[in-house]
Amino acid sequence: MKRLFTALALLASFTHVVAGEISLYSRPDFRGSPFTVRGAAPNFDDLGFNDRASSIIVRSGTWEVCQHKNFGGQCTVLTPGEYPTLSRMNDQISSVREVDQRRGRGDYDGRGDYDGRDGDRRDRRDHRGDDGRGAPVELFTDRDFGGRAIPVGNDIRTLRSRDFNDRATSMIVREGEWQLCELDDFGGRCIVYAPGRYPFLQGMQDMASSVRRLR
Repeated sequence: MKRLFTALALLASFTHVVAGEISLYSRPDFRGSPFTVRGAAPNFDDLGFNDRASSIIVRSGTWEVCQHKNFGGQCTVLTPGEYPTLSRMNDQISSVREVDQRRGRGDYDGRGDYDGRDGDRRDRRDHRGDDGRGAPVELFTDRDFGGRAIPVGNDIRTLRSRDFNDRATSMIVREGEWQLCELDDFGGRCIVYAPGRYPFLQGMQDMASSVRRLR
């Protein structure tokens, strides 16, 4: 029995450690009233914070923030870091929930290609010899940076203009934070990517129709 209680205590401690936490602020640059969430919040209206978020700090976990209650409307996936402004999502967030990390930056499979938000790379060179120079973003049609590639340096409202709609399967982000979206004009489900190598865009592969820089 004592061992059982010890195991349960350890499990509870582990659950507490891995639980995500996100803080939303009513003004840009993390000013104003903070609102901290540690679990799914399907309706901010019930919590007195509907359409009030103007900046966010994701302290742990991967979070989906959505325009409408019950995780509807346009949603964006955010990973740990600071978001001093929210662009089109400013004062529009009505629900948030923690999601599986694999739905976040898209490719992480435990192999260590990406090692943190600050863009550290355990191996800065992929099989194409990438050394960190080139366009801020490069999209590829195949896994592991293979197939046709296109450089991206500015916002692209529709990838049809580059004959690349629903074709991106892997990606390299060399600088800035970029958002890939399912629909034209940055609509539909979007995922935010920080500097790193993404050999497979899990959850967004062959689905991206627009891309833009956030910061």
